[in-house]
Amino acid sequence: MTEHPTATWAAMPEGNVFYRRQQVYSIPGKLPDLNDYVVAGCRNGGPLAMMRDNTKLVALGRSTPAFAKAQIQVYSLAGEGLLLFSWDQGKIIKFGWTADEKLVVLNEEGVYRLYDLQGDYTQHSLGTEAAEMGIVDARIHPNGLVALTGSLLLLEVKDWEGGKPLTLASPGLTEPPHAWAIIPPDLNISRHVEVLLSVESTILAVDNLEAVDQRLSRGPFTHVSPSPNGKLLALLTFSEQLWVVSTDFQRSLADIDTSSLGGEGSVLQVEWCGNDAIIVTWSNLAVLVGPSGDTLPYMYYGAPFAVSEVDGVRVVDREVCDLIQKVPASSLSVFRPGSTSPSAILFDAWDSFTQRSAKADDNIRSIRPDLAVAVNECIDAAGREWEPYWQRRLLNAAKFGWGFLDLYDPTDFVNMGQALKVMNAVRFYDIGIPLTYSQYQYASPSHLIARLTSRNLHLLALRISSFLSLKPDVVLKHWACAKIARAKPATTGGGKDAELTADEEVCKSIVEKFEQLGNGEVSYADIAKRAWEVGKAGLATKLLDHEPRASDQVPLLLMMQEDRLALLKAVDSGDTDLVYHVLLHLHKRLPLGSFFRLIEDGGTKLAPASKLLQVYAREQNREMLRDFYYSDDRRVESAVLSLDEASQMTDPAAILTSVKAAQKFFSEDKDRGFEAKMMDENARLLAYQQQLEKESDGKITFFGLSINETLRTLLMNGMSKKADKVKSDFKVADKRFWYVKLHALTAMRDFEGLDAFARSKRSPIGYEAFVRHLLEKGHSKEATSYVIRCDSPRRVDLYVECGDWRLAGRECKERGDKAKLESLKRTCPNSLIARELEQMLGSMK
Repeated sequence: MTEHPTATWAAMPEGNVFYRRQQVYSIPGKLPDLNDYVVAGCRNGGPLAMMRDNTKLVALGRSTPAFAKAQIQVYSLAGEGLLLFSWDQGKIIKFGWTADEKLVVLNEEGVYRLYDLQGDYTQHSLGTEAAEMGIVDARIHPNGLVALTGSLLLLEVKDWEGGKPLTLASPGLTEPPHAWAIIPPDLNISRHVEVLLSVESTILAVDNLEAVDQRLSRGPFTHVSPSPNGKLLALLTFSEQLWVVSTDFQRSLADIDTSSLGGEGSVLQVEWCGNDAIIVTWSNLAVLVGPSGDTLPYMYYGAPFAVSEVDGVRVVDREVCDLIQKVPASSLSVFRPGSTSPSAILFDAWDSFTQRSAKADDNIRSIRPDLAVAVNECIDAAGREWEPYWQRRLLNAAKFGWGFLDLYDPTDFVNMGQALKVMNAVRFYDIGIPLTYSQYQYASPSHLIARLTSRNLHLLALRISSFLSLKPDVVLKHWACAKIARAKPATTGGGKDAELTADEEVCKSIVEKFEQLGNGEVSYADIAKRAWEVGKAGLATKLLDHEPRASDQVPLLLMMQEDRLALLKAVDSGDTDLVYHVLLHLHKRLPLGSFFRLIEDGGTKLAPASKLLQVYAREQNREMLRDFYYSDDRRVESAVLSLDEASQMTDPAAILTSVKAAQKFFSEDKDRGFEAKMMDENARLLAYQQQLEKESDGKITFFGLSINETLRTLLMNGMSKKADKVKSDFKVADKRFWYVKLHALTAMRDFEGLDAFARSKRSPIGYEAFVRHLLEKGHSKEATSYVIRCDSPRRVDLYVECGDWRLAGRECKERGDKAKLESLKRTCPNSLIARELEQMLGSMK
């Protein structure tokens, strides 16, 4: 018969407050004598780490282990060994636990390691200054540590990423403090760590800004212990006087003489039981001190070790693991002898109902207004009980009660049932994580899953994930990483063949498991990274082939220096940003020749990468583009690039050099003879333009002009002989030259020169071009004089365009074109001209 919950209760002497001592595990002989060890406990039902205390004497014998090196042993609370490793990195100053159950070990040189429960670690340092000064003491909290250096300065490490430590305000110490503690940042209003140092008769409160003397006179203190919520302090003086005070030292809550509590020897620990009681331990005794100074003694075999929890305190010795806590309000309401609360009456009603007693109906009627409250209290009490028997009874009572309610949301009931099933599974001694409901809520189910995977309890973690409808990704990834780490070459074959066979088998098993349990949503990239880290590059590549997301594949392939494969995957993904990421990474890491060769050898598969590289280089890195074209023997592209660069230059010598380079590149391609010739002529023109500018003392700008513009500039500046030379040297066609000279003389309004030019010889462009251009420029009068030199059929229309209707009429009369003359008469602009045209028509009759 399971004992009643009240069997573990004990009332404080004043009788109003109850505490219970729940034996979680019986572990006779599984743990050594803790009195001989330095112990660090992890909160939320986490493991114990212990190391032989070198300050204690050891009786040598056959069964005595060798202590040549420091050894740290890690046990679950059920006494099962989880980890054992040796330490040879100097003297250990402190070790403790992080929030995610990693063991932090700090040595005197400021080097600290974070061990997981498989013995793998990452190593960081507090810096060269810490190594030179040495570390004399430290305090570790779940999210960081504070170290005391040899020069009595305080260094803070935030998180566990290996960042540079922060130096806190100087406390001005001349000797190490008698005792000290820290209040973590998450428990402070300022969100900064606070260090409490017992110095002489007072306490110094130090943070990153200042060190404040609290001006106490009761010290020095041998123990400084902040409560789990950071609001209260327990201070023990050298005269064994326990003083409980608020952290701002404004409120004194209790003052107890611990020397009268029956302990032998000196006090070992002062820890908090939740936030409302304190436990003081000696070699065989633990005494719980209540808020008002009442005490409850608990005897132990050997030295007990206490770990504060948010809702109590865990006490471990070589025989048992206990949980001491204040009896939760819901349990007190249901089970307290003589309780008349609605939840107690509901529980009694359900008990009567199971015995078919009519008393059940009377009980339900009596609490009908408070029935919903009673149901919720029974559900909460079920979560606070350790034995499944009482859990079921309380949940059944709640279920019985809600049957009498019109509207009731069963969500809390279902959630509690799930939570209890999970907690009972992990409390089993083989697992050894004695979580309470408060701790389960505080740490979250996903955190519990991570703790199980860190112990390689993948099957249980997977079942809990499925039961709680959580994604199995975390569990499957950890399982795959563990499998990769333990995988060995196949027994058949040898050398690389054995390794390849083993890789294929491991890859196949991981893929099958992921597809079966992960619904195809688990990323292979993290697993492949782990394989590569343990030296299994082949396995990593095989796993990456199954990764559907290129953005996850490519970074790891680059890390593995699988350059071509990374580029192919990036191109296949169609993500230009990813292709650029790979190209820039490879350009930075590889020699230039190897980088270009990688792209060139890719052929059509890497053609998009080649094009993207050219686009990028054209905008950001012309030198790289020039090298790329040269290495790929792209002469035409190199020539075009030289011309493009020349167009953006301002220095004449540099422009001429670029044009000559383009000519050289074109000349090396047998199909680009025309372009090579054009570049040669361009270079000659530029050189001649430089000479012309020199002759004009730089007053006239020629450099960079086209042939037409050069001729026009020469003509407009009266350098007609030079213009004739340019025409001759560069074989400018007569038609082009005449057009250029026509435009230049018109622009200069040199109509006499234009007339002389027109008479110099027969025009290769005709004379209509003269008329048209002069009209275009608004010189209709001058244009009229050239109409007579045009072809006869065109003269009438040209005269009309010049606005000279009379000459147009005369031309018609001379040609005898009466119809054209009548047409002119109809379209002429005024009556005066019309009468003149009428007279011409009359004279033609």
